[in-house]
Amino acid sequence: MRVSRIQAAENRETVINVASRLFRERGFDGIGLKDLMKGAGLTQGAFYKQFASKEDLAAQASKRAMESATHRWSDATAANPENPLEAVISFYLSTDHRGERMDGCPVVALGSDAARQGDEVKASFEAGIKEYLEMLGSWVGPADGEKPSAKAMAILSTMVGAVLLSRVVNDEQLSSQFLQSAAEYVLAGSPVVVAQPGART
Repeated sequence: MRVSRIQAAENRETVINVASRLFRERGFDGIGLKDLMKGAGLTQGAFYKQFASKEDLAAQASKRAMESATHRWSDATAANPENPLEAVISFYLSTDHRGERMDGCPVVALGSDAARQGDEVKASFEAGIKEYLEMLGSWVGPADGEKPSAKAMAILSTMVGAVLLSRVVNDEQLSSQFLQSAAEYVLAGSPVVVAQPGART
């Protein structure tokens, strides 16, 4: 039975969305095409009609995952526009986010995997990371020219590292301490930047 263009486009979006979550849960090499397509409710044979390769899908799924993550940052800041950094820190460095294997930050879930992938996958992560830095830079002070501020880089590194470390230890108390200590450290050294009318939050 021939699939319409509209249905094919919808199927492609479904596969990308499902892959963005399953890759975060299992890693790029932790799940095969058959299981990915099964998760999307499609057959493996339909894969090559939609994507050139698994790496092609990985790049698209990584882009989708990073977009989803930055949307979560925006949603958090919308709920607390007076202190956007505190709003993001509150959810990002939380035990809830620590436990979100399929929906959490893709940099935490797939960072080491992405470092071993090709340029397309890395480009998807790079674009999302730059988006993170742009947002952070607007909250902690102006960036130097077009480059993200060193402070924004340090904050992002602290955030990502804390969640990663909190996930790899068995000791619940130690895990929570990584998150709490990172949150206190970032907020203590980052005075609030008052958002200007029309400024991005």
